[in-house]
Amino acid sequence: MKKIVYVLSVLAFISCKKESEESFGKPTETSEPTEKTTAEIKTPEALGKEIFEGKGTCIACHKTDAKLIGPSLQDIAKIYKEKNGDMISFLKGEGEALVDPTQYEVMKANFAITKTMSEEELKALEAYVYSSLK
Repeated sequence: MKKIVYVLSVLAFISCKKESEESFGKPTETSEPTEKTTAEIKTPEALGKEIFEGKGTCIACHKTDAKLIGPSLQDIAKIYKEKNGDMISFLKGEGEALVDPTQYEVMKANFAITKTMSEEELKALEAYVYSSLK
């Protein structure tokens, strides 16, 4: 009798699991076409800030208006603007260090993160850095 209860329990568990797996991730059907609402659309600066503070871990070394480990965003934006520098190339590990070449070796470790970013993400980071100019 215990074996029958055990087998039925296992079968019930498997059938429930299969049902939940099938429904997970399936798009819900709606009668209206799905379009991003205004709240879901992010500006490049907003996406850049999100990357800067999250996935990019940039905030660990950079502050907006003060030097931490690396230069401030205001300093970076100012120098890149003055020198007409290519920030995206630098983030890809292909450009020269314009702001503080003495910190280049420290920044090199972060290229492992920035090299995996899409062009859109790099442009968003650049837009966020430039948004700090005052």
